[in-house]
Amino acid sequence: MLVLLGFAMIAVFMVLIMTKKLTPVLALIIVPTVFGLFAGAGLGIGDMVMDSMKSMTSTAALLMFAIIYFGLMIDVGLFDPLVRFILRKLGNDPAKVVLGTALLAAAVSLDGDGSTTFILTTAAMLPIYLRLKMSPVVLTCVAGLANGTMNIVPWGGPTARAASALKIDVNEVFVPMIPSLVAGLAVVLVFAWILGLQERNRLRATQPEIWGTPETAEGFDGGAAAGRAGSTGRGGSGRRGSGDGSAPVPATGGPAVGGSSIAVLERTETLVDDADTAMADTALDPNRKTLRPKLQWFNLALTVAVMGMLVADLVPLPYVFMVGSAIALLVNFPHVKDQGAQLIAHAPSIVAVVSMVMAAAVLTGVLKGTGMVEAMSAWLVQIIPSSMGPLMAVITGVLSIPMTFFMSNDAFYFGVLPVLSETAAHYGISAAEMARASITGQPFHMQSPLVPAILLLVSLAKVDLGDHHKKVLWRSAVVSLVMLAVGMLTGAIGIH
Repeated sequence: MLVLLGFAMIAVFMVLIMTKKLTPVLALIIVPTVFGLFAGAGLGIGDMVMDSMKSMTSTAALLMFAIIYFGLMIDVGLFDPLVRFILRKLGNDPAKVVLGTALLAAAVSLDGDGSTTFILTTAAMLPIYLRLKMSPVVLTCVAGLANGTMNIVPWGGPTARAASALKIDVNEVFVPMIPSLVAGLAVVLVFAWILGLQERNRLRATQPEIWGTPETAEGFDGGAAAGRAGSTGRGGSGRRGSGDGSAPVPATGGPAVGGSSIAVLERTETLVDDADTAMADTALDPNRKTLRPKLQWFNLALTVAVMGMLVADLVPLPYVFMVGSAIALLVNFPHVKDQGAQLIAHAPSIVAVVSMVMAAAVLTGVLKGTGMVEAMSAWLVQIIPSSMGPLMAVITGVLSIPMTFFMSNDAFYFGVLPVLSETAAHYGISAAEMARASITGQPFHMQSPLVPAILLLVSLAKVDLGDHHKKVLWRSAVVSLVMLAVGMLTGAIGIH
């Protein structure tokens, strides 16, 4: 019964958010509550949720003050030179922009922290997506794929958990998987290029007067297209973040960047809430009142110091961002009125992500408190026939894709993996092979609503979680399976 309820709960949750019957926050609260009561939780469901929520408070604090800090840095102009540099290198070609997004997200992911990766990638790339009228869902898809693939680096967490759970050296797990990592990144870049070409074609089809058409233009002249965009004045408005692959934005003539004119994002009621200046709406506005050009070097030094503390892990990360945000506010906005205005300006993004983190505590609390996670894990282990024993490593890799999606890494690596590894040992499969196979599901895992970083990503990009899942889930499954296949071909994951 618990197994059926557990899988049904996950299925109902996914269907509701992907069909937009409920918002993710409501689905995270209502669906687990209903299924938890069916599972016999009774009034004890409240204690289950509160116990889970206690473990989420530090994460919520981290995301809250990280949003404030990086939102401030964007408002004061710290990232403006970076975005202009990217525009000069990539031009205005959507295909190159999406590919650049993947490369940037993969590079920043080397620090092993998903939240930092998504904050910096969104800060640098979202203004460009909006200027070029590209869909932000493409940004979240590509960034999620790149970060999920890079999540197997030893300091990222899953690899260390797998090694610790099976009591082996972490390098013994990671080093043989480097070819799989390279192959996974190659697939991500291919997906990014294809998505970029689709965006290019969509823009041509929906706005030929701006971007030209395949019949009238050979190749893609981003500069000329943007120049034409600048001459059209106000165009039709549309919704942003709708997830249907379109994100039309009215444009006017803009300043020259890197030798070509680019369409400048205007504030419109249909696109941007004037009260919300977090991340996208004023990112490159040269006339915004919050710019602090004289404090550019101070803000850069402060950000480097914050990132250094993040990597060094000397003090809890929420406290690092709390202090960093306080210093940034005090120096850049010395007047109390301006400090309050800045906090209010970023409130929509904060509420969006923190509410989802807290709501996710209902799902995790019910899964753990009712025993659904343990029952589902035990059932999956039991249904594997003994005749498939020699394939245990491969089976583990395949199982890691869905299992790490609906349970935490800790639950999978410390609860499920040791049982699977013990069974595999009877067939001569080493613990190292089992650990390597178990980390191939990380590209899929990173898209889970139980991962706070992905909630942060969709909140900052103002993308619906269901829309993100529609575009990213099957692609992340492909990346995971490619990594597993390459591991098998190189002998890192064997069949005995």
